[in-house]
Amino acid sequence: MSQISVKNSVSWVGKIDWELKKFHGDEYSTHRGSTYNSYLIEEEKTALIDTVWGPFAKEFIENLSRRVDLKRIDYIIANHAESDHSGALPELMARIPETPIYCTGNAVKSLKGHYHKNWNFNIVKTGDRLDLGGKELVFIEAPMLHWPDSMFCYLTHDNILFSNDAFGQHYASEFMFNDLVDQSELMAECIKYYANILTPFSRMVEKKIREVLSFGLPVDMICTSHGIIWRDNPVQIVEQYLKWADDYRENQITILYDTMWNGTRIMAENIAKGIVTGDPAVNVKLCNISKKDKNDIITEIFKSKGIVAGSPTINKGILTAVAGILEEIKGLKFSGKKAAAFGCYGWSGESVKIISESLAKSGFQIVDDGLKVLWNPDAENIERCVDFGKKLAGLMS
Repeated sequence: MSQISVKNSVSWVGKIDWELKKFHGDEYSTHRGSTYNSYLIEEEKTALIDTVWGPFAKEFIENLSRRVDLKRIDYIIANHAESDHSGALPELMARIPETPIYCTGNAVKSLKGHYHKNWNFNIVKTGDRLDLGGKELVFIEAPMLHWPDSMFCYLTHDNILFSNDAFGQHYASEFMFNDLVDQSELMAECIKYYANILTPFSRMVEKKIREVLSFGLPVDMICTSHGIIWRDNPVQIVEQYLKWADDYRENQITILYDTMWNGTRIMAENIAKGIVTGDPAVNVKLCNISKKDKNDIITEIFKSKGIVAGSPTINKGILTAVAGILEEIKGLKFSGKKAAAFGCYGWSGESVKIISESLAKSGFQIVDDGLKVLWNPDAENIERCVDFGKKLAGLMS
């Protein structure tokens, strides 16, 4: 597919990447692929909003040139300079080098840093307008949603918000609209996207949404940079973002662990048994960190009111998979969540303290000193794990 009619003079001219399995290097798993959404607006003036990732630049330019004479493109809008959005710019600008690029001041810095080109940049700020001939693009700066250079733009009359990374998801589909896709898949990818990318900026997310809502602009469609286009009740994803930005948590406790000789796994399973005994209504999920996708684990943490993290002690430390997820957690700046630690050991037993201290520094409320078991748990220590779980069910309620 090289183009899809969005509304009136607006077309999608992006790329569906069915094969994508990892994003941001190897940092984000994309089990359902993704899209790189670019939009063409053809009024009296023609504007192109964003491009696609660099590996698809030639294909993008070929398809775009079939749709429109490239020299007829009057304006290029760069809502965000990250290369999954701007990767085709060098190829495009080699064809139309004088075409003005409208973006934020920070985007100029970023685009120059990526491509080392001094293109015809035009810096815009919130409230600036670009006349397309009867319709206008209104620019809205959106710093830290999710980079300092990010912005939205809004097309008057058609009431379309081009939201860049906000409200998107990594989701490839032959159907490009929210009312046509599997709703459970869609929302699963939306919450994963928010949890892993936007959580650290939740306060700014809420503030920016409130600001945009205060403008009183009617929104009939939200055209994101990844995944589907919101055309059926598009405000539903805005409402979800407001919920997710407000220290979101469900009645869930997630137990995450890694294990060497199954001792910590046995502890995890019996702590889970105790939690369910103490609170049958709570949803308990167990995640072996070394076996489960880390971004899916982060999503479960995001949904949880509390987590219980475990590792055996090795070299007076913790297993590397546990250390890695703790580093991820630190950067995401979760708030309003509770935590405790556990682990078995053979000699020195530092793991519980290390995990507790790391989670405390990451903003979690530590509700217990944690549980340590010497060697593999015997019947007595298995009962201690169950009792520990029962206790945590109350402490995390």
